[in-house]
Amino acid sequence: MRYPRWRLLLFICAACLTCYWLYLGVTAALGPDPGKVLVDNLGQGALILLLCSLAMTPLQKLTGWAGWISFRRQLGLWAFAYGVLHLACYMYFLLGLDFSGFAAELADRPYIALGAIAMTGLLALAATSTRWSMRKLGKRWKKLHRLVYPTLIVALLHMLWVVRSDAGQWALFASIAAGLLFARLPAIQHCLVKYGSQVRNFVISKKTSNNR
Repeated sequence: MRYPRWRLLLFICAACLTCYWLYLGVTAALGPDPGKVLVDNLGQGALILLLCSLAMTPLQKLTGWAGWISFRRQLGLWAFAYGVLHLACYMYFLLGLDFSGFAAELADRPYIALGAIAMTGLLALAATSTRWSMRKLGKRWKKLHRLVYPTLIVALLHMLWVVRSDAGQWALFASIAAGLLFARLPAIQHCLVKYGSQVRNFVISKKTSNNR
């Protein structure tokens, strides 16, 4: 495994944040409605981790460091894990484990249906993130994992529906998502590689001149 220390640090940060939120919920430190706060925090955490996973390729193109790609899968799996906890807290705190009520929520509240669709997309991506799946699916694996883009859009629509009265934070997430999707265009990727190479060459030349 490449970069084991960085991977361990990422694991600890993602796990500790979740444990901290759960601890605040158990100790009633999240206000009068801790369940809703937990649901919101975990949902936003899943979205942030998904955005971070999509940022790895542009960062690799810009910096030339292959290590960014090594963290992409781990970030995606953590996004799925946060999504599962988001759904679990919603079922426990807001629905009281009433599964029949969840079916009714899917029918009556479109934003719940959007969340379920996004969760299904994350499940498909997480289930096929193994090396075995890559070998088994072959060229189809890349096509399947383009599902991350509609999954991100559906997740953003889910969030927008939830925070309709205060869309400022959503606008920030949507802007970052738009930038990352824009960075996937071949012409933009070429520009990132070219600009990153120019910056690295400039830094190297400056270091060389300073050492003379």
